Amino acid sequence: MFKKKGSLNEALWGWGMVAPTIIGLIVLNIIPIFQTFKMSFYKSGDFGKNDIFIGLDNYRRMLGDAQVWQATWNTLKYSILVVPATIALAMLLAVLLNSKLKGKHVYRTIFFLPMVAAPAAVTMLWKWLYNKDFGILNLMLSKLGLGPIAWVEDPQIALYAIAVIGIWSTVGYSMILILAGLQEIPNDYYEAARIDGASPAKQFFQITLPLVSPTLFFVVVTSIIQSMQVFDVIYMMEDIKSPAYDKTVSLVYLFYNSSFKYSDKGYGSTIVMLLLVIILLITVVQMKLQKKWVHYN
Repeated sequence: MFKKKGSLNEALWGWGMVAPTIIGLIVLNIIPIFQTFKMSFYKSGDFGKNDIFIGLDNYRRMLGDAQVWQATWNTLKYSILVVPATIALAMLLAVLLNSKLKGKHVYRTIFFLPMVAAPAAVTMLWKWLYNKDFGILNLMLSKLGLGPIAWVEDPQIALYAIAVIGIWSTVGYSMILILAGLQEIPNDYYEAARIDGASPAKQFFQITLPLVSPTLFFVVVTSIIQSMQVFDVIYMMEDIKSPAYDKTVSLVYLFYNSSFKYSDKGYGSTIVMLLLVIILLITVVQMKLQKKWVHYN
C-alpha cells in the first residue's frame, strides 16, 4: 500500500512539474492551430467582425495564386541556403572550441552574441552594411576598383544576401548545442583511437560524428523549422515596393501582409496552414531518415 502511495505521489509531482509546459503548449500552440484552421474557411468581415463562411474558396484561391507559390519557393530556397551552411559552420566551430584552444570561452561568447541581440538591431546593422551608396561592403569593393552592388535591391542576389544574415545570426546557437553534445563524449574513445593510430580525420568521422548525431539531428530539425518561419529579417530588408520583393517574400511575410495589411485574416490563415503542412512533411521525412544516420547509445 505504501509503495502505491509513493508511486502516486511521484506521478503527481511529475505531472505538476510538466504541467506549466503542457498548459503553455495547449494555450499558445495547439489551440491557435485549430483556430487558424477554422479561420481559413472564412472571409474576414468588415472591421474584423461578422466573418463569412466561404468553405474551400480560400484554398482554391491559394492554389491559383502565383505569389504564394513564389513565396513557398523563396522560403524553401532560404532554408536550403541557411541550414546546411549553419550546421557545417556550427560543427566546425564547436569542434575547434572543444579543443585546447586558448581563450575559447571568449570566442564562445562572441559567436553566441548575435543570437541574444534583438533581431531588429541585427537587421538594421546589416542593412547599413548592405547600403548601396554608403555601406561598408560597397566601400570595400570601391577600394578594389569594383562598382557598387545593390545587395538587397537586386532580385538576383537579394535572397542570398539575406541568407548570409540568417547564417550569421543563428550559427552561434547551433554551435552551443553541438558543443554541449561534444562534451558528453567520453575522452576514453579518443585515447583508444590515438593508441590504435587513428588520424584526427578518422576520429572525427568514426567517433565524433556518430556520437554527436542525436544532438546534430535536434539541431537540424529545429533549424529547418526556424528557417521556414523566417519573417523579421526579410520584413525589415524588403519593402513591398522593393524590386526584389517578389524574389524574397516568405510565406510568413505573405501571411502578415494578407492578415494585417489587407485585413484578410481568412486568406492569411490559409497560407499559414500551407506552411504548417510543409513543415510537418519535412519533419516526418526527417524522422524517417534519422534511423539511417542517428546513433543512440
